[in-house]
Amino acid sequence: MSIFANEFMIRAFVGAVVIGLTAPALGIYLVQRRMSLIGDGVGHVALTGVGVGLLLNTSPVWTAVVVSAVGAIAIELIRERGRTSGDLALALLFYGGIAGGVMLVGLSGSRSNANLMTYLFGSLATTSRSDLVLILVLGAVVLGLAIGLRPALFAASHDEEYARVSGLPVRALNLLVAVMTAVTVTISMRAVGLLLVSALMVVPVATAQQVARGFLATMGLAMVLGVAAAGSGVWLAWEIDTALGATIVVLAIAGFLVVAVALAALRAVRRRTALRASQAPGRPATAEPEPHEVVLDSR
Repeated sequence: MSIFANEFMIRAFVGAVVIGLTAPALGIYLVQRRMSLIGDGVGHVALTGVGVGLLLNTSPVWTAVVVSAVGAIAIELIRERGRTSGDLALALLFYGGIAGGVMLVGLSGSRSNANLMTYLFGSLATTSRSDLVLILVLGAVVLGLAIGLRPALFAASHDEEYARVSGLPVRALNLLVAVMTAVTVTISMRAVGLLLVSALMVVPVATAQQVARGFLATMGLAMVLGVAAAGSGVWLAWEIDTALGATIVVLAIAGFLVVAVALAALRAVRRRTALRASQAPGRPATAEPEPHEVVLDSR
């Protein structure tokens, strides 16, 4: 049976592709700021929002958006202080978020672990039409901001002091990135799961950085890789009956490893070629250029 013969699989596929497009577009700013794990922390906090929604018998998605946005802003303000005690405060916020979520889910009307597992690791069957509409709308907003404000967001992420001197509202931009992270984590919890969405923000970016030069090229390639991992992950999860979120993340990591191994092999071949050329009579040795690993500019 074709994957597109089922309406819920079509919804899951469209939602996963939107998330695969949005998460790397935002994740590149987190990687640039060396905050790759903030998505994981916001996911912990979002679980408390899910618990609040289930306890109040309202939409867990909206309560998770609000709670995770508040948590993300708190994380950014703590980071901005730059003190040693900030790490401890972040740890308390992360662990308190997931502990509070588990407790509130237990206090809600459903005593089953099914609801908790759905939000932690994602579920194909629970992506309803209203969930898809929410993913499309909020995903479009995050994607539009991430691309439309690229020069300002890059400047604030790459060098905050230079951005301040240039007159950019650095605090407002940092808080915007924090809120967008919270929104992305929340809309992704149905398909990918709160504990795995951070990987979809970071892994495609890490893969793209190995081969792309420049910020814009890295962002574009990361988005393509995110869509490829999400789309193929939905298909593979349907074919072999595995968890959607885990399948998407495994494929994204596999892509990273394939690129890393291929580049290592290519560098080894180039070294051998350069060595042979240097040993040839009358041929001066040429130095091999360093491989590109870090995004340096916004082009």
